[in-house]
Amino acid sequence: MIKLKIKSGDTVRVIAGDHKGTEGKVLRVDREKNKAIVEGVNLVSKHTKPSAKSPQGGIVKKEAPIHISNLSLIDPKTKEATKTGTKIEGDKKVRFAKKSNQVL
Repeated sequence: MIKLKIKSGDTVRVIAGDHKGTEGKVLRVDREKNKAIVEGVNLVSKHTKPSAKSPQGGIVKKEAPIHISNLSLIDPKTKEATKTGTKIEGDKKVRFAKKSNQVL
């Protein structure tokens, strides 16, 4: 399994595909498939049958997974795409943005 640079809760920008340029917060990361679900990005229409939870049924918009390679982390300070690095501060290992050197 590959080490991923993106974690849930990060703000990312889509850098390739149909939704290029859109930004959102990572809701969930699937490490086995190298995919992430980003808030408001890659929306698909899912047809649902009537059930106890939704008695009406109908068409529901929901986020579909997008490949990690199509995402770039956004630096909270400069609001630009950045790469991440790791360093040891005290006795903890922390991630930092390489553009602004700020801990994420």
